[in-house]
Amino acid sequence: MKSRTWLRQSRTIGFTLIELLVVIAIIAVLIALLLPAVQSAREAARRSQCTNNMKQLGLALANYESSNQSYPLAYGQRAVWDIQNSSGTYGDSGWGNWSPQALLLSYMEQKTIYDSLNFSISAADNCDNMTNMTGAVTRISSYLCPSSPLPIGGYGSYSGNNNKLPGNNYFASVGASVCPWTSQKPPGIFGTETPGTGTGVRGIRDITDGTSNTIAFGEWKMGDFDQNRLSLTDAINLRVYTIGGVGSWNGATSTMPDGSKDFQTFLAACAGGAKATLGTNNNKSTLGTTWMMGCLGRTLGNTLMPPNPSYPNCNLEPWGGDMDAPGMYNMSSYHPGGANVAMADGSVRFLKSTTALTTVWALGSKSGGEVVSADSY
Repeated sequence: MKSRTWLRQSRTIGFTLIELLVVIAIIAVLIALLLPAVQSAREAARRSQCTNNMKQLGLALANYESSNQSYPLAYGQRAVWDIQNSSGTYGDSGWGNWSPQALLLSYMEQKTIYDSLNFSISAADNCDNMTNMTGAVTRISSYLCPSSPLPIGGYGSYSGNNNKLPGNNYFASVGASVCPWTSQKPPGIFGTETPGTGTGVRGIRDITDGTSNTIAFGEWKMGDFDQNRLSLTDAINLRVYTIGGVGSWNGATSTMPDGSKDFQTFLAACAGGAKATLGTNNNKSTLGTTWMMGCLGRTLGNTLMPPNPSYPNCNLEPWGGDMDAPGMYNMSSYHPGGANVAMADGSVRFLKSTTALTTVWALGSKSGGEVVSADSY
């Protein structure tokens, strides 16, 4: 009798295999349900930090303008118009010029990095004999979106010292222009100066569309640094494509909407020429590698298309050098549905990927006279 009782009791101890599998299945279902919510919460936190970074940039820009009565110049800088004694070449791509991001460092609580830079020489990493190496390779968290992977590789001539690329997720907008330094009407708030004249130096007085309606900074994904795969962040090189000039546009048609017809031809060429660049130097996968140099593809971008378009970035570079060339360097982000933009008044908006081209062009224009309602983007 005791033996039978013991047997009955022993059979009730523990779980059967079926019960164990059911429990595991329930746990798996719960994880599957909770994981997207956790990931969404994390992305919301990253997006919030990204928004804060851009707000800090916008406020720094407003403070800079208040102190200097002008915005920092980009391509074609002139020393006398910037207290930082900026160097660079006039009226061209901006290779070697100092970026707005670099000139804003002291307004971004980065005075130590700002003081480490020698603004009287070129910002090009292979021209200053490593004078600016300490600052140039510093990763500034305020210029990096937490949602974005960090860049891969070493920074130019500094890479021999195992210095990593600093990266930059926020570009200064030149507006809806493919080649702003040849445009008859450069639309963005960051511009160039005609040598010795002061023409081109811009401040709040020049933003007749209103600072709350004009994009100052946009967000982009950094390049994937892989020439053997196609990415929408790559700046493919269309050396043979010309409209009105060698490798670029000249005059009014380089700026939208005046050049909208040619722009459609340009987009088709970008889409059609992408595959041919695979595995070559014409697949430029280094978008946003630095916050220091003031040229397109590094620290300057344009408002030609809404965020995350289906077209790759395009680089119209007939001379075969760096990113310092006219072209299309679009807004993009890892945030679902669009990307952040910082307006000239310091506010930050979320620009949807479905925004119409004409609205994007209008938001990039400082004085186009367009009327843009908040519900259009």
